[in-house]
Amino acid sequence: MRGQRLVAALMTALLAGCGPAVATSGPVPAGVGPAPERSYAVGMRQFTLDPDGRRPLPVTVWYPAQPSPPPPHTAGSLSDGPATPASPGPARGPRVRPGAPFAAGRFPVVLYSHGLRSLPALHAALTSRWAAAGFVVVAPAYPRTNQRARPFTREDVRNQPADAWRLIRHLVRLGARPGDPLGAHLAVDRFAAAGHSAGGHTTLGMFASGQSSPLRAGIVIAGGRMVAGPSRPLAPMLFVHGSADRIVPESIGRAAYARCLGPAAFLSLTGQGHGEYLTPGRPGFPQVLDTTTDFLRWTLYADRAALHRLPSDATAPDTTTFTTRALPT
Repeated sequence: MRGQRLVAALMTALLAGCGPAVATSGPVPAGVGPAPERSYAVGMRQFTLDPDGRRPLPVTVWYPAQPSPPPPHTAGSLSDGPATPASPGPARGPRVRPGAPFAAGRFPVVLYSHGLRSLPALHAALTSRWAAAGFVVVAPAYPRTNQRARPFTREDVRNQPADAWRLIRHLVRLGARPGDPLGAHLAVDRFAAAGHSAGGHTTLGMFASGQSSPLRAGIVIAGGRMVAGPSRPLAPMLFVHGSADRIVPESIGRAAYARCLGPAAFLSLTGQGHGEYLTPGRPGFPQVLDTTTDFLRWTLYADRAALHRLPSDATAPDTTTFTTRALPT
């Protein structure tokens, strides 16, 4: 009953609007455990939202999965190793198993938006690691800007925040269906949005001024242009940008950071361009992975220890600089 009332209230907020986005502050709700201390196996599924509609959205989902059955032990085999930390190692990511059974429980949801001429799969190095850390990551392929779009239309980015909200409303409805294989594992009061480049613009557009939002946090990577009206987020925001980005100059991200009305942080990758720091093994990737993961743990799991780790996560001499505004202490 409590869960049904929660879903009904959230649907009302999504459809009608009832207040600004806020940071996670209270205890984690029923059905969601504390922030995980070990990493999960990762599964992957795909579906298409509104396949016969005007703007169909193919969606890739990475999620915490049940571990695969261990191989039979043979003589001389090694015993199980130590527990794996919640954030997988930077260079070696989780193995993704399509169709793997979900891990037990409900998990916070991160909606991830790709950039121009890109696809969700091209961001799996980051999104699969977030899933291993205890998040369901849903990534739409936007109909006019993805790598396979026919026709490709750069200006269609302005329509993508509405596509993203359409997907969130769909996920909330799934969460209200008893026994739905996806919805049963979604914590539909724990949404964040993230994206790279035009996907970062899309993410910021989801916080457009004058719109109510149940989003609890946003991560803008190499983005910051306003595409859906003025955006002055109240929810916690994390900006990630290369200081030598020639496609979306860092000044654009800095300007968006300055407009935030709530807690905000800015991770700058010294001398880097438009996204090489998103590739495992490249300078800055460990800092981006650890900072974004702990930012999500803080905002979606109410993990105060993760909040306090952010400065050390983000700091690497000669590689990064990290600034914050109004972060809790």
